[in-house]
Amino acid sequence: MMKENPYLKLLHYMLPSEFEENFDLIDVVEEQRGNELLLHLYLDEKEIQLDGHTDLQPNGFYPESCINDFPIRDHRTILHVRRRRWKDADGKSYSKDWQLVAKGTRHSVEFAAFLKEFLGYIPDYSSFAPETLSHQG
Repeated sequence: MMKENPYLKLLHYMLPSEFEENFDLIDVVEEQRGNELLLHLYLDEKEIQLDGHTDLQPNGFYPESCINDFPIRDHRTILHVRRRRWKDADGKSYSKDWQLVAKGTRHSVEFAAFLKEFLGYIPDYSSFAPETLSHQG
């Protein structure tokens, strides 16, 4: 019996399930910004055909989106997510429709639900985290 990679197992507990199942972790970068520690997790959508299609070809990625997630060990965590583009033989573009952020926020669905339950509202970190407003971060 083959032992599961312990790092992948740990990742399973750290990332929301739709990220773990559908994205590959490609890089981890720690940053200190003033007194704040940031942890940047870079994720690319896996090369899995869209439902109902078997003839699509990968066609690069959309620009990354930045999503706030639960802090990890005193580091504010930012997920940098690149969704995959696909095209068919006629050149028509396709992509999966992910619901990765809570509506009206730049927070993962689970993190936004936690903040709303804990605080009674979902704070706007845009003044602290310009990278959550665009992929230019």
